Amino acid sequence: MTKIFRITTEINRSSIGRTTEQIGKLILDEGWESYIAWGRTDGESASKKVKIGNKTSIYTHVLLTRLFDMHGYGSYFATKKLVKKMEQIKPDIVHLHDIHGYYINIEVLFEYLKKSGIPVVWTHHDNWSFTGHCASVLNGCDKWKSQCHDCPLISHYPKCWFWDGSKRNYKLKKRLFTSLDKLYNVGVSEWTCNELRESFLNKYPVERIYNGVDTEVFKPYDTAGKEVREKYGLGNGLLLTAVATAWTENKGIKDFYALRKVLDKKYTLVFVGAPQNLIDQLPQGIIGVRRTDSMGELAKIYSASSIVMNLSLSESFGKTTVEGLSCGVPGIVNDCSASPELVDEKTGVVVHTGDVKSVLNAIDTIMSWDRIATAMACRNRATELFNIHNNWPKYIELYKRVLRENNYL
Repeated sequence: MTKIFRITTEINRSSIGRTTEQIGKLILDEGWESYIAWGRTDGESASKKVKIGNKTSIYTHVLLTRLFDMHGYGSYFATKKLVKKMEQIKPDIVHLHDIHGYYINIEVLFEYLKKSGIPVVWTHHDNWSFTGHCASVLNGCDKWKSQCHDCPLISHYPKCWFWDGSKRNYKLKKRLFTSLDKLYNVGVSEWTCNELRESFLNKYPVERIYNGVDTEVFKPYDTAGKEVREKYGLGNGLLLTAVATAWTENKGIKDFYALRKVLDKKYTLVFVGAPQNLIDQLPQGIIGVRRTDSMGELAKIYSASSIVMNLSLSESFGKTTVEGLSCGVPGIVNDCSASPELVDEKTGVVVHTGDVKSVLNAIDTIMSWDRIATAMACRNRATELFNIHNNWPKYIELYKRVLRENNYL
């Protein structure tokens, strides 16, 4: 029986964890065996689960990262144990998702993958695989195209306090990640694919499989407005909603603060996924909502909004924009990374990064559109391009192609 073995940080939690679980169900529908190896957060799964490491191995890995910028060097024994489990299972394909996150030793893993000759599918959800440090390349840095060094983002995830190891890390990643004979790269956006083609991974094939949303969950809720406003105390203003799992500078928080200062009082900015310490210090006119794991609840918040705002400085995809579209809500995105791919002239506006006046003009533009026609256009774009029921089966097609090319079928 065909066995697909996937490695990820979380199971059925957050965007990548849910993606991994949803693809696993399609694997099972094929009559194959589905395994998910996870390192950080457990969740319910229809697949067979394999735990990687423990709290001690994770904390040690974090310490190596913080002190010496050695992300991917820890978790040695945890990864050795994982390799032994994989040797017992004998998977036909190994599918990598986010292998950073303080739980995998990349040298142990890739030496095994090279030795075993197992075909590897790698979905790149960010830039970490081809940089010397960062997961999100910012400020036009292109050192990763030749040789990372003197990283300007050393204090960003995966954060290091003292040592810049970007030059060393880049060389190690390049040696390990280009050592495989059978590697199939997947980019979650056209922008991600283009970045891969300019990186040291360009010797391998790259194909785009857009990230997606469940359009049966993320759908317009016509009566959600009153319910959501009362539940979260959002008031009666027009809601401009932004969603993030980590409210960092990379998510454009400074631009949101600058926008609030010049924004008409009829609008309320809503930060969804905000931690309590951020909520406690938000200025008037910005309301924070704690993270919810209920996708239906999130869809109602989108549906109550006038615009979904994404002023992130770097997005490999930008799922929050697409979730909003699926709920019939237009988006405003920055003109950087993958964000401009997500909207067209009927479903959103692309603004100049860091230009608050451009954002104000975009808000006025969208608010002048016919609301019903816009909602239909947004919903149609989401269901046609970003629907998981269309996109996730493309992974099954890729698996079958890989199996045929390697004489497994």
